[in-house]
Amino acid sequence: MYIIIVGAGRTGSKVIELATQDDNEVVVIERDQELAEEVSATYDCMVINADAASKEIMLEAGVQEADALISTTENDSVNLMISMLGKQYGVETLVSSINDPQHMELFGDLGVNIVESPHELNGQYLYRAVQRPAIRDFMQVGGGGEIFEVTVEEGAPLAGLSLIDADSEGLLPQETVIVAIVRDGELHIPRGESDIQVGDTVTIFAKDGASDRITSAFTRT
Repeated sequence: MYIIIVGAGRTGSKVIELATQDDNEVVVIERDQELAEEVSATYDCMVINADAASKEIMLEAGVQEADALISTTENDSVNLMISMLGKQYGVETLVSSINDPQHMELFGDLGVNIVESPHELNGQYLYRAVQRPAIRDFMQVGGGGEIFEVTVEEGAPLAGLSLIDADSEGLLPQETVIVAIVRDGELHIPRGESDIQVGDTVTIFAKDGASDRITSAFTRT
C-alpha cells in the first residue's frame, strides 16, 4: 500500500514503525525539523518537512496515488483539513486521531475512521484501521490473539448462515470464537444455531489475530 502519514509524534511514530515494517510505501509529513530528521534516519520512508495542511504539500506527497491517509497531529482542525484534502483527491481509506470527542461528528461526516486520545497504543489502532478497514475496534491479548468487532456487509459469505453452517463450510479458522452479536441495538450471546445477518456487529476472538480470511468472511466479496 501507498500510505501517507501526517505527524511523527508519539502516535505517528508508532504508525510509521508498523507501516514500514510491513514494507508499505510510506511518505511522512512532519513540520518539526528535528522529528522529521529523526524519522528519516530511523525508517525506510520518504519524509517531507512541512505543514501538511496545504494542498501543495499533499500533492508533493502524492495524495492522488495514496491508498490511505493517516493524520496524527494534536490539532483537530489540522487533522480535519488533511482528511478533507484526502477526500477531495479520492483517497480510499482516511484515518485520524482526534483530541476532542466533540469533533467526532465532523470526522464521521467525512467517512473518516477515528481514534480518540492519541497515544502510542492508538498508533496500533490507526494502522489497524488501514490494514483491516472492516474492523472498527480491537484489543490485543496475550500470545498474538485479538478481540475485535466487524459489521457484516451485504454479500458477505457468512451473511444468513448459522454458526454451525459457517463452521461446516470452513469459513473461519480454527480457534476463532464469535463472542457476541449486536443486532438492532440488542446484544445476543451466540450459540451454534445462532445466525449472522447483514448489519450485525459481531465481536470475535481470534487466537492468531485478525486475518484477511476472517475479515473477508464478514465483508462483501
